[in-house]
Amino acid sequence: MNELPNAREGDLRAFLDELLRFDTTDGGEGPAQNWLRERFEEFGFDTYEWTADAAALAEHPSFPDDPSEISTADRPSVAGVVELGDPDAGPTLVLNGHVDVVPATRSAWTSDPFDPVWDDDRVTARGAADMKGGLAACVFAARQIAETEAVDGRVVVESVAGEEEGGIGAAAAALSNPYPFERDAAIVAEPTELGVVTAVEGSVMKRLRLRGRSAHAATSWRGESVLPHFDRIRRAFEELEAEREKRVDHPLYEEFPTKWPICFGTVRAGNWASTVPDDLVAELRIGVAPGETVAEVESEFQERLDAVVEESEWLRDHPPTFERFSIQFEAASVSLDAAVVEALGEAVTETGLDATPRGATYGADSRHYQAAGIPTVLFGPGSIEQAHFPDESVDAGEVETASAVLADAAERFLRQ
Repeated sequence: MNELPNAREGDLRAFLDELLRFDTTDGGEGPAQNWLRERFEEFGFDTYEWTADAAALAEHPSFPDDPSEISTADRPSVAGVVELGDPDAGPTLVLNGHVDVVPATRSAWTSDPFDPVWDDDRVTARGAADMKGGLAACVFAARQIAETEAVDGRVVVESVAGEEEGGIGAAAAALSNPYPFERDAAIVAEPTELGVVTAVEGSVMKRLRLRGRSAHAATSWRGESVLPHFDRIRRAFEELEAEREKRVDHPLYEEFPTKWPICFGTVRAGNWASTVPDDLVAELRIGVAPGETVAEVESEFQERLDAVVEESEWLRDHPPTFERFSIQFEAASVSLDAAVVEALGEAVTETGLDATPRGATYGADSRHYQAAGIPTVLFGPGSIEQAHFPDESVDAGEVETASAVLADAAERFLRQ
């Protein structure tokens, strides 16, 4: 069961197996990126490398304002470039994947998360779906396109760092082009179940803090509990969520039960069972629809909070704080008429798959490239339902299909 099928030098499955063995959590992308750069050189790709500047990212609205809160040291992003014919006479297409993965709680896994287990075509390991399978598909698509004749242009394979922390490598590449040529379009190989995703949702992370007045539980009337105040704010936010579900439309999101959710992920209040709770901190994530900005949605919720505060004498005298924290994801969408979308759709259809454009409720690095004026679409193997889960897995046959589709889409794009 643990034997790698079809393991031969240069085989996509062998490449994926080796890539999955690197523990790329918690800023540990370096060894995997060095290995990838060596493979790019072996494949005959021109290689590039860049490391994000924390100070520059701190000026970016997606990241914390304090550079010390952005981990960039020893976290390179690498790329391999295939040049075809007269590369300056044709367009450049980026195939993007991130090499970092989220941590794995080993006790929740039936095997070592970084020791891939093969069961026929399916491989289980952290990052199999999100998104080393997609990254491997990009690499082998570039190897296939390198054999194409009578076409001009470039295909760039990017392995970026820190996507799970806001898109560190991709944001840096969008802010300051690491290549001596322009980029015309990109495909990000997130796990889309081999579907064409043209819109991704955004989110804003907010921290709410309320102050009350403590008192002994035996004389609770002398205190001011934060809990009723929080309950009113929570209900007001949930009412706004329901209003937004009806008011904010997008044709690619009608299938989802809740399109633009608000999630109170953590709530911490009080410090002793026999004391009126006088302090509460809640952290929440608010969904942002394609076509909206993080700032616009943030403003809506601030206005609703202000209305609750205005109705309470206590809150007027002790106003809550409501501040951003962590990373923010702008929503992003690409025109269905974009050349890269059309090329990908044709390649997907040729394979017999469904090329109907879809929306995704998660964020992706596509937003950084879209913001830089680079039309970007998502397509890759695996399912988001496997991402971040114990015993994460992907079907290697699906990775191979994705690679073939990406190669076909690249060739079609370059010939347009």
